[in-house]
Amino acid sequence: MPTQDPVPTLQTLPSDQLRALQWRFAERYDLTMLVQSVRQVARGPVARLVANGGRNSHDWTPEKNSLLAIYDESGITAAFMDPEHGGFIEGPKNLALALVAFELSWVDAGAATCSLASNLGVAPIHERGTPEQVAHYMPMVCPPAPGDTREPTRVAFALTEPIPFVGVETGLLGGKMRVSSWEDGGEPMLHIDKRGRFITNMDFANVVTAAVDSADPRIKGSCIVILEKTDPGLWDSGVPTRKMVHQLSSTCDPVFNLTVPASRIVGGYQVKDGVIIPNFSHSEVIEAVFRRTRVTVGLMTSAKLLSAIEPVIRYQRSRFRGGETGTPGSPRYDLGLQTKQDVVHRLVDIWATGEAGASLGFETARMFDVLDPLDREKDRLFAEQKLTGRSAFKALAKLQLDAADCVNLRRLPAGSRDEARLAALEANPLVQYSILDAQANVFCPACKLWNTGHGATIMREAISLMGGYGITEDCPGFLPHKWMDAQLEATYEGPEAVQRRQLSVTMINTLFLNLFEGWIKDLKHLASSYPETGACALGSAMALWLWTVRHLQDATDANGAKLFNSNRHGITFPLADALCWLIASRQQVLDLVHLAETGPTDLSVAEELPGALSFLTDLCHVQAARAAGETARICSELVFGYNHHPEWTEHACASCYGTADLDELEGIMPGIASGARDLADIAPEGQTHPDKAGPCPTASARIQSFLRMRAKLDGCLYGFGLAKDRAANALTTVMIPEALDYPM
Repeated sequence: MPTQDPVPTLQTLPSDQLRALQWRFAERYDLTMLVQSVRQVARGPVARLVANGGRNSHDWTPEKNSLLAIYDESGITAAFMDPEHGGFIEGPKNLALALVAFELSWVDAGAATCSLASNLGVAPIHERGTPEQVAHYMPMVCPPAPGDTREPTRVAFALTEPIPFVGVETGLLGGKMRVSSWEDGGEPMLHIDKRGRFITNMDFANVVTAAVDSADPRIKGSCIVILEKTDPGLWDSGVPTRKMVHQLSSTCDPVFNLTVPASRIVGGYQVKDGVIIPNFSHSEVIEAVFRRTRVTVGLMTSAKLLSAIEPVIRYQRSRFRGGETGTPGSPRYDLGLQTKQDVVHRLVDIWATGEAGASLGFETARMFDVLDPLDREKDRLFAEQKLTGRSAFKALAKLQLDAADCVNLRRLPAGSRDEARLAALEANPLVQYSILDAQANVFCPACKLWNTGHGATIMREAISLMGGYGITEDCPGFLPHKWMDAQLEATYEGPEAVQRRQLSVTMINTLFLNLFEGWIKDLKHLASSYPETGACALGSAMALWLWTVRHLQDATDANGAKLFNSNRHGITFPLADALCWLIASRQQVLDLVHLAETGPTDLSVAEELPGALSFLTDLCHVQAARAAGETARICSELVFGYNHHPEWTEHACASCYGTADLDELEGIMPGIASGARDLADIAPEGQTHPDKAGPCPTASARIQSFLRMRAKLDGCLYGFGLAKDRAANALTTVMIPEALDYPM
């Protein structure tokens, strides 16, 4: 009998080139070079600063400040800039900034925050600034060229208000602006009074973009205004925030009391009937900025999880070395704790979560790279047609119909669809904008919510797997710091409730649900070619989620109140959580398939590819099963949880059959007595009903379909345990370097 070829297994940790293929930037030379440059900074100066106790102080020390020049020299600072302003990356830069955040956070998230906060500060100008503002400030933020003696411009973003307003809502602003002076025919001068809380970069910032509201009848609404340190008045950077995390970033509570020209209003303004009307409110600017920057924060937590794998493996294998019972060559000496299944199973969960989070984050960044130029084209076309306010809203609603038509046509076989109509829709940038926008409006908050929220929970697992080492300052890989940092990242740019609230609105968009329905079919098709990925279970879980959403939108609770309501967070928020699990796992599967299809053409990964594909496939299966389980639990709780359980009341028992009733019917319908006793709560003559709340609930025809889908989903979990065992076994044989490539 012929012997089966052994299943390939993971030989080494995934290489850089394999990751570049998996995350789809292998053909971008500029990004490859950027990753290498950032990695040298992260695992060199940043790591040495952390290892030498740089995180032990709240103050912005000279050692921390030295990182700024290193960021400038390495290209990190200029990564956000366009080439005409001194940058080096053409086109949108969401993926580039995501990679920067990922590499820096692999070592320390505070270092990443310090870098990215400058981008956040200048983003309002980049996204909504006037041409004059962009031309003036963007080159200033780019590091000085050799021979240029100007002082580097460092930017901060001041949105958050001081206590008691801190964190209340982005629409509540304590910062105020008034007209200071306004000469006839001259430019208005504005008096800005702003106190910030938890503002990053304030120790060294000399430009701030601040959110303020009108406190003057001559100014309408709110805006973002640009402040400079040289403006007349008070610029107080404030005292350092005594935070427990992200100590490699500067955080202060600044005070501004300045006079600035009205031309500093981001996006410009108009004057109507003697009133200054900003072209963009502060919330409109924030919306344009945060929908992109949330992605990088999500990836910061995913980087922590993946960076924990190597230190944990090293700790597990060396745990018993040096003891009298562990001699070289024995399993106890070579594998240590890895002889126990529990520790490797838990490490598989950590790795699988990190993979799913990274896949979701990088896909969202790539999505915004495609969406950004379409967004600008949409703004240009709307401006040409003078579409604003309500008219723009109506135009977007009509585009949704065309976009849905495009999505439906794409699904049809090539020979049975209107090719001319599809080609026209594909060529329409506004239609493509609508399709991508519907996805991005879900993926961005989902990435921020799931990567940081669930990621922080799983990061605790990594700490626990390090034993006592996990609560010491010299823990390899800086894992305690990373665990604590993850708690802050879960609240950055809107805490979890903000992301869930946004998802509760965007996830029921008709166009998104149309796309989602197509993804279910795609996963079922993928399952036939890649059965070991768990795509079948994932597709079934997505179908269950979609059925539940539609059911809850129509259903009422036991009191007759509508279930799916914007204020019923007990309904909408769990559904948002389940959706995050699903789309993260789906993207992990899609990245695996992409690697499987493109990897064989790259000779540089030929040796590692078979084993890596086998291992990453098992991780997909593990994560898909977790996502399916979470979805099934949440959906079942919501479908059944808002109905009263039947009780043994006199009214409820009035129509119950007793054993005597069944015996009488036995003569007419032989077998009914025994069958009914098996299936129903039948009380024997003279006895009470079984000890429980009441009769077993019966399901309506509608709920029966849910039960069938749930049973099908449970059956789709075949093979999950085997995949987890294989992945766990691979962790006991994978080769790792002799030491971490950055200090301990």
